[in-house]
Amino acid sequence: MIRVLVADDQALVRAGFAMILSTQDDIEVIGEAADGMQAIDQGRQLHPDIVLMDIRMPVMDGIEATRRLVTACPATRILMLTTYDLDEYVYQALRAGASGFLLKDVLPADLIRAVRAVLTGEALLAPAITRRLLEQYLRRPRPSGGEPPWSRLTQRETEVLRLLAKGKTNPEIASALFLGEATVKTHVARILAKLQLRDRVQAVIWAYETGLIQPGE
Repeated sequence: MIRVLVADDQALVRAGFAMILSTQDDIEVIGEAADGMQAIDQGRQLHPDIVLMDIRMPVMDGIEATRRLVTACPATRILMLTTYDLDEYVYQALRAGASGFLLKDVLPADLIRAVRAVLTGEALLAPAITRRLLEQYLRRPRPSGGEPPWSRLTQRETEVLRLLAKGKTNPEIASALFLGEATVKTHVARILAKLQLRDRVQAVIWAYETGLIQPGE
Protein backbone atom coordinates (compact mmCIF):
# COMPACT_ATOMS: atom_id res chain seq x y z
CA MET A 1 0.00 0.00 0.00
CA ILE A 2 1.36 3.44 -0.98
CA ARG A 3 0.71 5.88 1.87
CA VAL A 4 0.26 9.49 0.72
CA LEU A 5 0.09 12.83 2.54
CA VAL A 6 -1.43 15.77 0.65
CA ALA A 7 -0.14 19.27 1.55
CA ASP A 8 -1.85 22.28 -0.03
CA ASP A 9 -3.34 25.46 1.41
CA GLN A 10 -6.47 25.11 -0.73
CA ALA A 11 -8.99 22.73 0.80
CA LEU A 12 -10.64 21.95 -2.55
CA VAL A 13 -7.29 21.01 -4.10
CA ARG A 14 -6.47 18.71 -1.20
CA ALA A 15 -9.90 17.10 -1.37
CA GLY A 16 -9.65 16.65 -5.14
CA PHE A 17 -6.27 14.93 -5.04
CA ALA A 18 -7.34 12.79 -2.09
CA MET A 19 -10.50 11.70 -3.90
CA ILE A 20 -8.58 10.75 -7.06
CA LEU A 21 -5.93 8.77 -5.20
CA SER A 22 -8.41 7.03 -2.93
CA THR A 23 -10.02 5.34 -5.93
CA GLN A 24 -6.95 3.10 -6.22
CA ASP A 25 -6.67 -0.12 -4.25
CA ASP A 26 -2.92 0.29 -3.74
CA ILE A 27 -2.97 3.96 -2.59
CA GLU A 28 -4.13 5.29 0.77
CA VAL A 29 -4.34 9.00 1.65
CA ILE A 30 -3.29 9.02 5.30
CA GLY A 31 -3.45 12.78 5.98
CA GLU A 32 -3.80 16.35 4.74
CA ALA A 33 -1.88 19.52 5.61
CA ALA A 34 -2.75 23.17 4.96
CA ASP A 35 0.77 24.59 5.25
CA GLY A 36 4.42 23.59 5.42
CA MET A 37 4.58 23.30 9.20
CA GLN A 38 1.60 20.96 9.26
CA ALA A 39 3.22 18.92 6.49
CA ILE A 40 6.38 18.50 8.57
CA ASP A 41 4.44 17.59 11.73
CA GLN A 42 2.27 15.03 9.94
CA GLY A 43 5.21 13.70 7.98
CA ARG A 44 7.13 12.99 11.16
CA GLN A 45 4.12 11.38 12.82
CA LEU A 46 2.74 9.38 9.89
CA HIS A 47 5.88 8.58 7.84
CA PRO A 48 4.13 8.63 4.44
CA ASP A 49 5.74 7.07 1.38
CA ILE A 50 4.84 10.10 -0.75
CA VAL A 51 4.02 13.71 0.07
CA LEU A 52 2.20 15.79 -2.52
CA MET A 53 3.64 19.19 -1.58
CA ASP A 54 2.41 22.55 -2.83
CA ILE A 55 5.28 25.00 -3.40
CA ARG A 56 3.47 28.16 -2.28
CA MET A 57 1.85 27.82 1.15
CA PRO A 58 1.47 30.08 4.21
CA VAL A 59 3.42 29.73 7.48
CA MET A 60 6.15 27.76 5.69
CA ASP A 61 6.51 27.21 1.95
CA GLY A 62 6.88 23.82 0.34
CA ILE A 63 10.60 24.27 -0.35
CA GLU A 64 11.62 24.66 3.28
CA ALA A 65 9.15 21.97 4.31
CA THR A 66 10.72 19.63 1.75
CA ARG A 67 14.23 20.40 2.96
CA ARG A 68 13.26 19.55 6.55
CA LEU A 69 11.18 16.49 5.70
CA VAL A 70 13.83 14.75 3.60
CA THR A 71 16.20 15.14 6.55
CA ALA A 72 13.70 13.95 9.16
CA CYS A 73 12.15 11.21 7.00
CA PRO A 74 14.74 9.98 4.45
CA ALA A 75 12.45 7.26 3.11
CA THR A 76 9.67 9.72 2.21
CA ARG A 77 9.55 10.98 -1.37
CA ILE A 78 8.30 14.50 -2.12
CA LEU A 79 6.27 15.25 -5.25
CA MET A 80 5.93 19.00 -5.70
CA LEU A 81 2.75 20.69 -6.92
CA THR A 82 2.89 23.93 -8.88
CA THR A 83 0.41 26.06 -10.81
CA TYR A 84 2.85 27.16 -13.51
CA ASP A 85 5.20 25.01 -15.56
CA LEU A 86 7.98 27.58 -15.19
CA ASP A 87 7.51 28.39 -11.52
CA GLU A 88 10.76 30.04 -10.40
CA TYR A 89 10.78 27.92 -7.27
CA VAL A 90 10.61 24.50 -8.91
CA TYR A 91 14.37 24.10 -9.35
CA GLN A 92 14.92 25.16 -5.74
CA ALA A 93 12.41 22.54 -4.67
CA LEU A 94 14.17 19.80 -6.61
CA ARG A 95 17.48 20.87 -5.14
CA ALA A 96 15.96 20.79 -1.65
CA GLY A 97 15.27 17.10 -2.13
CA ALA A 98 12.01 16.77 -4.06
CA SER A 99 11.79 13.79 -6.38
CA GLY A 100 9.84 15.60 -9.08
CA PHE A 101 6.91 17.89 -9.71
CA LEU A 102 3.44 18.04 -11.21
CA LEU A 103 1.20 20.81 -12.46
CA LYS A 104 -1.99 21.21 -10.45
CA ASP A 105 -4.08 20.65 -13.56
CA VAL A 106 -2.59 17.19 -14.02
CA LEU A 107 -4.96 14.56 -15.37
CA PRO A 108 -6.14 12.03 -12.77
CA ALA A 109 -4.47 9.11 -14.55
CA ASP A 110 -1.16 11.00 -14.72
CA LEU A 111 -1.35 11.87 -11.02
CA ILE A 112 -1.81 8.21 -10.13
CA ARG A 113 1.04 7.12 -12.41
CA ALA A 114 3.32 9.80 -10.96
CA VAL A 115 2.70 8.70 -7.37
CA ARG A 116 3.50 5.09 -8.24
CA ALA A 117 6.55 6.04 -10.28
CA VAL A 118 8.08 8.35 -7.68
CA LEU A 119 8.02 5.49 -5.18
CA THR A 120 10.24 3.40 -7.49
CA GLY A 121 12.62 6.28 -8.20
CA GLU A 122 11.77 6.33 -11.91
CA ALA A 123 9.60 9.41 -11.97
CA LEU A 124 9.45 12.74 -13.67
CA LEU A 125 12.75 12.99 -15.49
CA ALA A 126 11.65 12.48 -19.05
CA PRO A 127 9.39 15.53 -19.50
CA ALA A 128 11.15 18.31 -21.41
CA ILE A 129 9.84 20.80 -18.90
CA THR A 130 12.03 19.29 -16.17
CA ARG A 131 15.18 19.67 -18.24
CA ARG A 132 14.17 23.20 -19.23
CA LEU A 133 13.75 24.17 -15.59
CA LEU A 134 17.12 22.72 -14.68
CA GLU A 135 18.79 24.60 -17.49
CA GLN A 136 17.01 27.88 -16.78
CA TYR A 137 17.61 28.06 -13.04
CA LEU A 138 20.83 26.12 -12.68
CA ARG A 139 23.71 27.94 -11.00
CA ARG A 140 26.75 25.75 -11.38
CA PRO A 141 29.78 26.39 -9.16
CA ARG A 142 32.92 27.62 -10.85
CA PRO A 143 35.19 24.86 -12.14
CA SER A 144 38.01 23.97 -9.80
CA GLY A 145 41.27 22.14 -10.30
CA GLY A 146 41.90 18.48 -9.65
CA GLU A 147 40.00 15.43 -10.78
CA PRO A 148 36.37 15.90 -11.88
CA PRO A 149 33.72 14.88 -9.32
CA TRP A 150 32.64 11.96 -11.49
CA SER A 151 36.12 10.38 -11.41
CA ARG A 152 34.88 8.04 -8.65
CA LEU A 153 32.56 6.45 -11.22
CA THR A 154 33.63 3.84 -13.76
CA GLN A 155 33.56 4.76 -17.44
CA ARG A 156 30.36 2.77 -17.94
CA GLU A 157 28.70 4.37 -14.92
CA THR A 158 29.60 7.80 -16.29
CA GLU A 159 28.03 6.90 -19.64
CA VAL A 160 24.86 5.72 -17.87
CA LEU A 161 24.73 8.90 -15.78
CA ARG A 162 25.08 11.11 -18.87
CA LEU A 163 22.10 9.43 -20.51
CA LEU A 164 20.11 9.41 -17.28
CA ALA A 165 20.73 13.15 -16.92
CA LYS A 166 19.35 13.70 -20.41
CA GLY A 167 16.06 12.16 -19.30
CA LYS A 168 16.52 8.70 -20.78
CA THR A 169 14.59 5.81 -19.30
CA ASN A 170 16.23 2.51 -18.36
CA PRO A 171 15.10 0.81 -21.61
CA GLU A 172 16.44 3.75 -23.65
CA ILE A 173 19.78 3.65 -21.80
CA ALA A 174 19.97 -0.10 -22.31
CA SER A 175 19.35 0.29 -26.03
CA ALA A 176 21.89 3.09 -26.45
CA LEU A 177 24.65 1.22 -24.61
CA PHE A 178 23.72 -2.30 -25.76
CA LEU A 179 23.06 -3.46 -22.21
CA GLY A 180 20.31 -5.39 -20.50
CA GLU A 181 17.77 -3.41 -18.46
CA ALA A 182 18.77 -5.30 -15.31
CA THR A 183 22.39 -4.22 -15.87
CA VAL A 184 21.31 -0.60 -16.27
CA LYS A 185 19.35 -0.78 -13.01
CA THR A 186 22.47 -2.12 -11.28
CA HIS A 187 24.58 0.71 -12.69
CA VAL A 188 22.02 3.32 -11.58
CA ALA A 189 21.92 1.86 -8.08
CA ARG A 190 25.72 1.96 -7.86
CA ILE A 191 25.82 5.55 -9.12
CA LEU A 192 23.34 6.68 -6.48
CA ALA A 193 25.24 4.82 -3.77
CA LYS A 194 28.67 6.16 -4.77
CA LEU A 195 27.44 9.76 -5.06
CA GLN A 196 25.17 9.46 -2.00
CA LEU A 197 22.11 10.65 -3.92
CA ARG A 198 18.47 9.98 -3.06
CA ASP A 199 17.11 9.20 -6.51
CA ARG A 200 17.35 9.82 -10.24
CA VAL A 201 16.16 13.42 -10.00
CA GLN A 202 19.01 14.23 -7.63
CA ALA A 203 21.40 12.48 -10.03
CA VAL A 204 20.25 14.79 -12.84
CA ILE A 205 20.85 17.87 -10.68
CA TRP A 206 24.28 16.56 -9.67
CA ALA A 207 25.24 15.97 -13.31
CA TYR A 208 24.35 19.56 -14.24
CA GLU A 209 25.90 21.16 -11.18
CA THR A 210 29.23 19.38 -11.58
CA GLY A 211 29.44 20.14 -15.29
CA LEU A 212 29.13 16.53 -16.46
CA ILE A 213 26.18 17.75 -18.53
CA GLN A 214 26.09 21.24 -19.99
CA PRO A 215 22.79 23.16 -20.31
CA GLY A 216 21.55 22.78 -23.85
CA GLU A 217 23.02 19.32 -24.50
